[in-house]
Amino acid sequence: MTRKNQRIALIVGGLAFLGIAAGLVLTAFEDSVVFFFSPTDLQAKPVDPERRIRVGGLVESGSVERGPADAEIRFNVTDGNTTLTVRYVGILPDLFREGQGIVAQGRLQNAVFQADEVLAKHDETYMPKEVADALKAQGHWKEGEMPSGAAPKAGGGS
Repeated sequence: MTRKNQRIALIVGGLAFLGIAAGLVLTAFEDSVVFFFSPTDLQAKPVDPERRIRVGGLVESGSVERGPADAEIRFNVTDGNTTLTVRYVGILPDLFREGQGIVAQGRLQNAVFQADEVLAKHDETYMPKEVADALKAQGHWKEGEMPSGAAPKAGGGS
């Protein structure tokens, strides 16, 4: 083999190695990656019921109901266009309220989102980036504007 052929073989071998390594890394991350969807996104593109996803939006006023089980809670999440029913069994975060932004993680089964984790915002003016982007895209939330039902931030006023 000439030096030119050796270099070409080395380059091809290196590219093959990098391709295999990238494929293995992507395969390893496939199970741990959780994608974010708004209720409108889920209506437009159904997802596999076994796939874990995150859903975010505003908790619809008047939609929170306690279920037959002690810790079961049902509520609706909306992005302004579409509403999705969420079922959660467990203790909700202290900051969970109607009209507030949340992100729930779980699986969509039979048009009801079965959440195994619910994350609430940490103060009255915070909105998770994904939720804010989804609401902005729908034209239902603007920067500096609090969602309906949110109370003004307490303390610190002059």
